[in-house]
Amino acid sequence: MSIAIDTSVLVAIFKGEKGFEYWFDLLAELAEESPLVACEIVWAEVGSSFLMFQALRQNMELLNVVFDPVLPETAHRAGMGFRAYRSQGGPRKHLIPDFLIGAHAAMQASGLVAMDRGFYRRYFADVAVITPGHAYPLADSGHR
Repeated sequence: MSIAIDTSVLVAIFKGEKGFEYWFDLLAELAEESPLVACEIVWAEVGSSFLMFQALRQNMELLNVVFDPVLPETAHRAGMGFRAYRSQGGPRKHLIPDFLIGAHAAMQASGLVAMDRGFYRRYFADVAVITPGHAYPLADSGHR
């Protein structure tokens, strides 16, 4: 089963942000056991840091991250999650892309490597969120 990667982790690595070594080492370790994937939202968000597509692709390949598009049923789950979020008074802080990334991890992967501040845990309780100090291995969610 694959492990999804959130934009924040990849941006930290590519920009050499403080603590990026942790994320780099974690992805290398996880890649030995499971395929690493990112949906089109993550590719687009990370892609804004690269002027040329070839550079984006090469950097993603260096991290063993492959493109994994959102399936229609995954998109629907994201939409339903966003609907519930907004109906509960959720501010426009989190938009559909956040829900697409979470739904992608929930339905098409076995976990999500993310700098989660509680959003993914709150709205995607069935996703194993991998962050500093949180244990894994991941449980098989039964998807894909």
